[in-house]
Amino acid sequence: MLTKKLILASKSPRRSQLLTEAGIPFTIRTQDVEESFPSDLAPEKVSTFLAEKKAAAMEGQIGEGEIILTADSVVILDQTIFNKPENYEDAFRMLRELSGKMHRVITGVCLMSEDKKQTFAGSSKVYFDDLSDAEIEYYINNFQPYDKAGAYAIQEWIGWCKIKHIEGSYSNIMGLPVRLVYEALKHF
Repeated sequence: MLTKKLILASKSPRRSQLLTEAGIPFTIRTQDVEESFPSDLAPEKVSTFLAEKKAAAMEGQIGEGEIILTADSVVILDQTIFNKPENYEDAFRMLRELSGKMHRVITGVCLMSEDKKQTFAGSSKVYFDDLSDAEIEYYINNFQPYDKAGAYAIQEWIGWCKIKHIEGSYSNIMGLPVRLVYEALKHF
């Protein structure tokens, strides 16, 4: 199916899991990149900006016949980006704010070869049930969501027990809009 070798430039175990489960062969090659962005950038554009920034850091490492895949996910509530929580208090604050509300998860993706680049994003809406303080404490203490945007992962307890419904792609919320990636790779 793929005529080029796919290189996932991400340390995310969830992105690796999603590609593996979709039967898309890949290898991992990473580069540390500071995930900063201009403060005046619209929240909807941050994930693609960061995906392109990560791809640019890999530019000198693309071999002939290779495609680099980079991605970044953001959680947006009322035009505010919820990054990865810094500590317990930050995670608690984020989950308290998300409780009972709808937020968006946008995952930006950049595909890049030696001679081509394509950037796109998936967007999903997530509707949370109300979360009690005890439920938030339970989730943080048992699942340690410090490496997750918005302080949660849909594939864990909070996703199974406290999300009313979603609109859009489940895999996008996990960290990679797999259907969009597959379609783009077919034509890359």
